[in-house]
Amino acid sequence: MKKALLAKLWEALISVMPVMALILIISFTSLAPLTWLERTVFIVCSVFLVLGIGLFNLGADIAMSPIGRHIGEGVTRSGRFGILALICFLMGVLITVAEPDLSVLANQISAVIDPTLLIVTVGLGVGLFLVIAVIRIITKTDLTALLLFSYMVLFAFAALLISSGKKSFLPLAFDSGGVTTGPITVPFIMALGLGIAQTIGGRNAGQNSFGLIALCSAGPVLAVLLLSAGAGSGEINYPLPDYAISAGLGPSFWTLLGETAWDVAKSLLLVSLFFAGLQFFVLHLPSQKLIQILFGLIFTFTGLVIFLLAVAVGYMPIGYKIGNSVGSRLPEILPVLAFVMGMVVVLAEPAVHVLNQQVEEVTDGAVTRRHMTIALSIGVGVSIALSFIRLLFGFSLLYYLIPGYLISLGLSFFVPKLYTAIAFDSGGVASGPLTSSFILPMTIGACVALRGSDAVLDYAFGVVALVAMTPLITIQTLGFRSILSDYMREKAAVRRILSADDAQIIYFR
Repeated sequence: MKKALLAKLWEALISVMPVMALILIISFTSLAPLTWLERTVFIVCSVFLVLGIGLFNLGADIAMSPIGRHIGEGVTRSGRFGILALICFLMGVLITVAEPDLSVLANQISAVIDPTLLIVTVGLGVGLFLVIAVIRIITKTDLTALLLFSYMVLFAFAALLISSGKKSFLPLAFDSGGVTTGPITVPFIMALGLGIAQTIGGRNAGQNSFGLIALCSAGPVLAVLLLSAGAGSGEINYPLPDYAISAGLGPSFWTLLGETAWDVAKSLLLVSLFFAGLQFFVLHLPSQKLIQILFGLIFTFTGLVIFLLAVAVGYMPIGYKIGNSVGSRLPEILPVLAFVMGMVVVLAEPAVHVLNQQVEEVTDGAVTRRHMTIALSIGVGVSIALSFIRLLFGFSLLYYLIPGYLISLGLSFFVPKLYTAIAFDSGGVASGPLTSSFILPMTIGACVALRGSDAVLDYAFGVVALVAMTPLITIQTLGFRSILSDYMREKAAVRRILSADDAQIIYFR
C-alpha cells in the first residue's frame, strides 16, 4: 500500500508541477503580479493538491472502480436485467443529486429556477441516460446512432430556447453536462460499464464498456434546457463571489472545510449504502475485498476533500486575479495564455488519470496514456483559447457548439468505434473540478475586466461546455490518424511486392 501511495503521489506531482510553475512565472511578471501572501497560500495549496490527487487516485483504484465493476459483474451475471436497470437508475440519480458542482450551478440560477427542482431533474436525467447507456451495452447498439439522436434533440431544444428569448441559459445548460460528471461519478460509472461489458462478453466487450459518461453528460443538458424553457423571463441571479484569497482563510476556512467534507461524504455514503445492500443480497464478496474497499473509500474521501479545499482556497482566487489582471492590461494575449493554461490544467484533473488508465488497459496498450494525455491537453488548450476569443468578440456559444458537434459526430462515421466511445467519454472527464474552479474563475475575471459583471453569464459561462467538446475532435482525429497510418503501411507493402524483381522469386515444385 505504501509503495502504491508513493507512486500515486509522484504521478500527481508530475501532473501539478506544470500548472504550478506556469502560475508562479506569471506571478512575477507585470501581467498578473501576486503578493507574497498569495504566492505562499498558492504554493501551500499546490502541495495539498498533490496530496489530494494522490490519495484520490489510490482510493479510486482500490475502492470506486472495484465497487462499480463488482456491481456491474454481479448483477449482470445474475441475469436480472430489470434489477440492473433499476439499480443503475437509482445510482445515477442519487450520485448526481449529491455532486457538489451541481449545487453550485443550481444556486447560480435560483432566481428563475428552483434549485431543488433543478437538482432532482438533472439527477433524473442522468439516471435515465445511464439506463439507456447500460441497455446499449447489453443490446450492443451502435453508440454513434444514440449520440447523434441525443445531440439532435439537444440542439432542437436550444433553438427553442433562443426563439423564446432565453439565450442566457444556453451556456449554463451545456456547462451542466460537464460539472455533473464529477470525480466521484466518473470512476464508478466507467467501472460499472466495464463490469457489465466484460460479463456479457463478445468480440467488442472492451469497446462497449465506454460511452456511459458520454450519454450521462447529455442528460443534464437536456434537463436544464427543459426547465429553462418553462422558467420565468426574469434576469438570472449571479452574485459575483468574493475572490480575495483572504476569503478562504481565517474562520471561513473551517466553514468551507465542513461544507466540503459533508458534500463529499454524502456522495460516498450513497455509493457505500447501495454497495452494502447489493453485497448482502447479490454479490457476497469475501471479507478481505471488503476491507480493501473500506480503506479505499477512506483514501477517496480524504483525497477529494483535500483536493477540493486546496482548489477553493488557493486556485480559485488566483485564477480570477490572473484573468482580471491580464484582461485589464493586455487582453490580446488572453487566448494564447488560455491555450497554454488549458494544456497543463487538464493534467491535474483527478478523473483524467482514471480514464487514461482504463483506456490503456482495455485497449491492451493500443491507445497509450501518453497518446491520451497529448490529445486531451491539446483539446482542452484549444477549447479554453476559443472561449477567450468568444469573450473578446462577443458572439454566441452556439457558433462553436453546432459546428464542433457536427465535426465530432461526422468523424464518428470514419474512425474505429472504440475511438468514438473514448472521445465522448473524455469530454465529460476533462471538464472536472479544477476546470470549473480555476479556469472558470479566470474566465469570469477576464469577462469582468472586459465587459463588466453583467455579461458573466453570457460570455464567461460556456467554457466548461467547450472543454467537454474539443477532446471529441482531437481524440477521434487520433483514431483517424491511426487508420491513415495503417492504410499507408498496407499500400507501401503492396507497392514493394509489385515492384519486386521476378528473378528473386523462388518457385517450389
